[in-house]
Amino acid sequence: VPLLFDSIPISRRAPQPFSLEVRDRQTVAVLGDEESGVGLLGGYALGLERTSSGRALLFGTVVGSLAEPERLAYRRRVGYLPAGDGLLQNLSLRDNVALPLRFGSDAHPSDIEGRVNVMLTALRISGAAKLRPAQANDEERRRAALARAIAFDPALLILEQPFDRLTARVASELLEIARGGESAEGARRTIFITGQEIPPVVLRRVDQVYRLTRAGMLELETV
Repeated sequence: VPLLFDSIPISRRAPQPFSLEVRDRQTVAVLGDEESGVGLLGGYALGLERTSSGRALLFGTVVGSLAEPERLAYRRRVGYLPAGDGLLQNLSLRDNVALPLRFGSDAHPSDIEGRVNVMLTALRISGAAKLRPAQANDEERRRAALARAIAFDPALLILEQPFDRLTARVASELLEIARGGESAEGARRTIFITGQEIPPVVLRRVDQVYRLTRAGMLELETV
């Protein structure tokens, strides 16, 4: 199982802990308002946030329990697009995309540049690559953030509010890129999305959609 939340308390109001299994090659979304605690799930999965009880497992491992070097290496299997995009403001979009490859791999610089060129082309931001985030528009920044998240071609992507301020057309395009194409078993990647809302046209490509209430109840929605 790529991602498993096992009895995690995410809200003081919740009468029961949060549990959810995200199966291989599935696209799963958990939606809720700011007070529901949905914004904590990505951090719990990646070991960026500590839980008072329960556990979150990536590919069967509690990443938060690993030593920092092991934790960083393990995260290469997981792409992460944080809320607000997480781009470094002092770097160009191109350098933001290249950052995990430069510091998280032993690849030759020419190979890194080649991979970055592929990502920029796939996300259609080659023309904006020299811009810094403050100079780019919302769509260009989100495309760059997704390019960075899939730089290592991860098996699992965790996306926080990935479609905010995007048109339905762009949101649909980015989800298809995130999924990595189709195979006989389904999407190439497992996708876990958190946020407040998702455009209806995007929901059609999501396998399971849950609503997390302020009381901590997880309700399956009909797509």
